[in-house]
Amino acid sequence: MVIAGRPNVGKSTLVNRIVGRRAAVVEERPGVTRDRKELDAEWCGHPFTVVDTGGWLLSDDPLDAQVTAQAERAIAEADVVLLVVDVTVGVIDEDMAVARLLKRSGRPVRVVVNKVDSSQREADAWDAMALGLGDPWPISALHGRGTGDLLDDVVRLLPEPAPADGDADQALTGDGAHDTLADSTVPRVALVGRPNVGKSTLFNRLVGDERSVTHDAPGTTRDSVDTVVETPEGTVCFIDTAGMRRKSRTERGRSTSRCCGRSTRSTGPTSPC
Repeated sequence: MVIAGRPNVGKSTLVNRIVGRRAAVVEERPGVTRDRKELDAEWCGHPFTVVDTGGWLLSDDPLDAQVTAQAERAIAEADVVLLVVDVTVGVIDEDMAVARLLKRSGRPVRVVVNKVDSSQREADAWDAMALGLGDPWPISALHGRGTGDLLDDVVRLLPEPAPADGDADQALTGDGAHDTLADSTVPRVALVGRPNVGKSTLFNRLVGDERSVTHDAPGTTRDSVDTVVETPEGTVCFIDTAGMRRKSRTERGRSTSRCCGRSTRSTGPTSPC
């Protein structure tokens, strides 16, 4: 199941609600999610994979284009797509553009109208009928309102899990990797370092796929991405991570700084320099 839509409609909040934990980074500003993030979930005894995607945009910006391409790849591989829109904004041109893409994809789609925090907002959710993808599902991902009924419908659309065939030699990437990710015996290799040193580029090279968005700007990766691959020496899980930054060495009411060529310490609002 893929969660799709334009930026800042609450896709990652819905992902966290579905998996039952804060697995995806959530902030109020748009564009926080950029890479595809695949997570295991379960509802009423039905296990499935939920894929968080970055905001889909028609843009000439190279970074936005990469994020959109990642979302489109996830949609192409999806069994079900949830198109999330924001009831407080209404249906806008970007929502219509995503809807047209989903119609061409041929995938089963459910329109999810997020931020319907009370019954007074439910009437506004019907504006999403303009997307031409069926009746909308009004929910509040933040508070959980309506998400249970939505998942009841979604699991009916999902295919039955394929039985394990015991083939240990099968390459494991993407959706096929999740059972292996849960295996504590699989070695995990995390790529860490400061921003803009090429961690995501190395990650993509190691897994043999463009799984992480890469860009010259520092801070492009904002969430961890796990991918399991088969090597001649065995199975390995590679983890792309966000850039590490040193925390500011400050204390409340007391800070250290350099001033006039020497180290000074101040305990009040004024500076000795």
